[in-house]
Amino acid sequence: MTEQSTPVRGARLGRTFGPEPAAVGGAVLLLPNGPDVSDRRPSPLLATASVHALGRRLARAGRAEGLAVHVVHYRCRGWNGAEAHPAHDALWAVEEVVRRYGDVPVCLVGLGLGGRAALHAGGHEAVRSVVALAPRLPEDEAAIPPESVKQLVGRRVLIVHGTNDGRADPELSFRFAERVKKVNRDVCRFEVHSDRHGLRQYRHEVAALTSDFVMGTLFGRAFSRPLQDALAAPPPLGLRMPLAAGFGSSWHR
Repeated sequence: MTEQSTPVRGARLGRTFGPEPAAVGGAVLLLPNGPDVSDRRPSPLLATASVHALGRRLARAGRAEGLAVHVVHYRCRGWNGAEAHPAHDALWAVEEVVRRYGDVPVCLVGLGLGGRAALHAGGHEAVRSVVALAPRLPEDEAAIPPESVKQLVGRRVLIVHGTNDGRADPELSFRFAERVKKVNRDVCRFEVHSDRHGLRQYRHEVAALTSDFVMGTLFGRAFSRPLQDALAAPPPLGLRMPLAAGFGSSWHR
């Protein structure tokens, strides 16, 4: 018998955060973190824990526009080398959104390995924007081909990384953002001073920045001044923009 190289179970979408909109005007797919290697099925509760608060905030912010926010439940926990399971599951999830809701704009929001998956899957024609929070990109670029950036042309891209991240090197996401900026001017990157991989120390600021970006890219709301400045600034300034403590307060507008 030939051994299965990929899990046979399928990915699925979690229920919408809050009431499902009567008329969906856009969708956010939340891509959780995970280990580099594991073929075990993720625990639904553990998978959603890291993105649950962000999902609730986004659903509230986009209620008037009919925003549907779902967590993507992967087939298995790990990235698993060339299999890149979370990236394929993210693409499936975008297709599922199109099947359910029709031609609506989609934003992919990923944390850790989910951030890497979001960057990979950003080339789907329904995806308008991508948020990668502390993305875990390959460390050994000699052994692993550099992540492609051509799929992000025409998308708006936000990367956020803590400067004290011990699990995902922030310099890798900076170099990745530099590569994207060469083919796509609509990319910016914020650095969260002293924060670690989970971005918990400034979670409210990170959530506010993410919400600002999502509402602007999906529904045309005006960006906050820091986001405007980061998108307009040439590298490296727009790719090393500090995320100020208290971001999201009225005086940041």
